[in-house]
Amino acid sequence: MKDSARYVKIVEWSNEDNCYVGSSPGLLYGGCHGDNEQQVFLELCQIVEESIELIHSEGKPLPPATSGRDLVNCAQDVASTG
Repeated sequence: MKDSARYVKIVEWSNEDNCYVGSSPGLLYGGCHGDNEQQVFLELCQIVEESIELIHSEGKPLPPATSGRDLVNCAQDVASTG
């Protein structure tokens, strides 16, 4: 498994920015944005790869993984009980 698969990648519509915004919480601050959801996701995947390469090149440990926690179902559980 690639290191990048260990991190959640989120693309969502932002009414404030009037475009899609991509982010990877826990790995990088900021992200990318654009009018095409698929393009934003592809760009986000590239940014995640580059961020991991940079962290490795600096000899630093990667932050804790954010994938594999079944976040979608956890969020649905919270929404249904709230």
